[in-house]
Amino acid sequence: MKGAKAADKAKKDSKLSVKRKAAEKPKAPKKTKAGKDPNKPKRPPSAFFVFMEEFRKTFKEKNPNNKSVSVVGKAGGEKWKSLSEAEKAPYQAKAAKLKSEYTNKINAYNKKQTEGSHKPAAHDDDEEESDKSKSEINDDEDDEEEEEEEDDD
Repeated sequence: MKGAKAADKAKKDSKLSVKRKAAEKPKAPKKTKAGKDPNKPKRPPSAFFVFMEEFRKTFKEKNPNNKSVSVVGKAGGEKWKSLSEAEKAPYQAKAAKLKSEYTNKINAYNKKQTEGSHKPAAHDDDEEESDKSKSEINDDEDDEEEEEEEDDD
């Protein structure tokens, strides 16, 4: 008899735990990511990725039948670890150069973004005119010219 009571109690506890779990986790609304700006410069590769660009080419030449990306990545990682600081230096120098170029580009991009955020207020008048397509504007001008010609007659 004890076994039956224990089984009933276990059922009730499991039902309660399901209810508790449901009560504990209210579903939050999904957040949508802000769209990425396609004009924003990409971040520069690290020294390792600069090394991997070169390593992939040499690895493909040595192993043309290899189709696995993971094998190339693992071999590249092992090779990078085995390099001395002196052997890594050219890759680190190139990465530093790419980083400084990126810094210049991102500063220019950020400057454009801040200037761009101030400009729309100045162009409110232009937006009213831009609601009409160029052909509609030209049609309006043609209509005015025709009216002037009729007035002259």
